[in-house]
Amino acid sequence: MTETADNLSLAFEAYTTVRQRILRGELPMGQVISRRKLAAELGMSFLPVSEALLRLEFEGLLESRPRAGTRVRIPTLRDVQGHYTVREALEVQAARLFTSAATVEERNELQKLAARVDLMAYQPEADRLHYLTLHEKLHRRIADCARCESLSDAIEKTHALASTWMCVGRSGSGEEPKRTPHQSLLEVLCGADSERAGEAMRRHIVSSQTRALERLQPYFEMHKVNGATYARSAKRNLELAG
Repeated sequence: MTETADNLSLAFEAYTTVRQRILRGELPMGQVISRRKLAAELGMSFLPVSEALLRLEFEGLLESRPRAGTRVRIPTLRDVQGHYTVREALEVQAARLFTSAATVEERNELQKLAARVDLMAYQPEADRLHYLTLHEKLHRRIADCARCESLSDAIEKTHALASTWMCVGRSGSGEEPKRTPHQSLLEVLCGADSERAGEAMRRHIVSSQTRALERLQPYFEMHKVNGATYARSAKRNLELAG
């Protein structure tokens, strides 16, 4: 029992470490991950590291190929479009339910959180993980306040993958925000019109998808070149990319 608990704890530690590195951009899309090097770096055996990478692969953050190993997943155009189709369905419903289920305190809390998210979008790249954490928290709290646990769980699962796409090519300026999309969204959600709230969320998700597709275009091209083939070494991957 103790050994099992220890392995679970180590697997979670490895999972958290790799996930944070992906979200920070330290492990960019297409980067091959060596289980041997990761285990040595973290001072762990292969078992917890393998369990952590399998979990990340299940979440869509990593992908594996026989005799090539594991890498940070490069999405296809269809991947991104499908993801946002699911997000739109889930979050539009959450927005509709929010208008009647959220308390006054929760509305005030989320309006303040929305302002922080919009401000963080313009901060330096070093704050990338903080921004992603706040952004995930805002969308998760909207779902929580809709009082539908299944919906909240489903939305939380979609954001792990989306976060790896959000900051590609993003560079913070440190300036005051010129756009406040999340504050504008919460203004509508805090009203009493569920249909208007649903439409506001739909536009918000569509806008996010448009920006993601623009930022990810170079990766779609990369996937066409060597999406199904990659090697363990970075040098060989460059050769495969042409």
